Amino acid sequence: MRGLFITFEGTEGSGKSTQIALLAARLREAGTVVHTVREPGGTPIGEEIRHTLKHSQDNAAMTAEAELLLMNASRAQLVREVIRPALQAGQTVLCDRFYDSTAAYQGYGRGLDLATVRAIIDFAVGEVRPDLTLLLQIPHILGEERLRTRRSAIPLVRDRFEEADAAFFERVAKGYRAIAEAEPGRVRVLDGSGGVEEVRAAIWQLVRGMVSGIGAKV
Repeated sequence: MRGLFITFEGTEGSGKSTQIALLAARLREAGTVVHTVREPGGTPIGEEIRHTLKHSQDNAAMTAEAELLLMNASRAQLVREVIRPALQAGQTVLCDRFYDSTAAYQGYGRGLDLATVRAIIDFAVGEVRPDLTLLLQIPHILGEERLRTRRSAIPLVRDRFEEADAAFFERVAKGYRAIAEAEPGRVRVLDGSGGVEEVRAAIWQLVRGMVSGIGAKV
């Protein structure tokens, strides 16, 4: 039996990482084998690419095209090394970002041709597609406030994406809305501006029926 593949999407500060950890804990309590991964990254090769894309001090001249290809190089490795084997073993995978991020950030945000973006994504992921995508939407100003709070509590390393201007993130948000409208059966939009427990409960309502179908004790 194929496992369950759930992806989390949203702009910076939307709460994805927090909610992935909460859902993973809940699923493990229910007896489900869960893998949590992130993009870019999730494998030794992918983590090196992540550093180049996000944190390196030498990445200021990176073009949108190079960014697109590096994202999908990391993704191709993650799919073949982790995601596909886990799904084939009947396990559950929770991924912090997947190909919708590329469509939103590199397609809508950077302005690359969407047909080209999708063709490169298709080559990277093969037949692997999420069963469910949870899109956490928040106002950009709230995302900035959350990032400032995080930085004040724990100094964060430089993130090249967080350095983009408000217009970039407006285009990204527009992209996410278009993706959700195009695939309402897969992409479920959630208000990420509420409290952690409120968002957690809303996610569980969407996921519970799916995991019960693969034998979890829910």
